[in-house]
Amino acid sequence: MEDKKLYILAGYDDATEEQLAGLQKKLYEAGFVGKETKNIPMHITLGSFPTDREEELKADLQRIAAETESFEVQLSHIGIFPGGWVLFIAPDMNEKLHNIKEKFGTDPAWTAHTTMLIEEPSVICKALPTLTEGFAPMTGTVKKLHLYEFFPTRYIMSVDLK
Repeated sequence: MEDKKLYILAGYDDATEEQLAGLQKKLYEAGFVGKETKNIPMHITLGSFPTDREEELKADLQRIAAETESFEVQLSHIGIFPGGWVLFIAPDMNEKLHNIKEKFGTDPAWTAHTTMLIEEPSVICKALPTLTEGFAPMTGTVKKLHLYEFFPTRYIMSVDLK
C-alpha cells in the first residue's frame, strides 16, 4: 500500500500515560468517538518515514535510546490545529525535546503534541469543554521510543531511553 509510512513516537512514563489516557477516555465516555488511531500509547510523533527504511530505523532507535536520557516535559496547554480537525494536549518545547526531534529530521511546521481527538471541526468545538474540565498542567516524562507502521497499524518495536 503506497500510503503506508513508518512513524517514530516518543512515549511517556506509566503515570503520564495513565493521566493522558484518562483525559481521552473522558472524551469517549462523553460520546466523542474520534478518528484517531486507537489502542496505541499516548505519544508525541517525532517523524514519519518511507517503509523501506524499517531496518535502518530499528538500528537508529536502539542507538538513539542508548545515548538519550529520559526527560521531563511540561504538558501545559490544550490546542487545536488550523482547520479544526485535531484536539491535542501539548508540551512546552524544551531543549531535550527539540534535540530528540532533530535526531529524526527537521520540520519547521512540526508541533509537539499528543492527540486527544480527531474529528470534524464542529465536533472538536463541542469536545473542547469536556477536555478543559479535566485538564490541569502536568509534568510528564518521555521514557521510550516506539516504531509503528500505519495504515493498517503495525507495532514494530519500543525501546527505553537510558
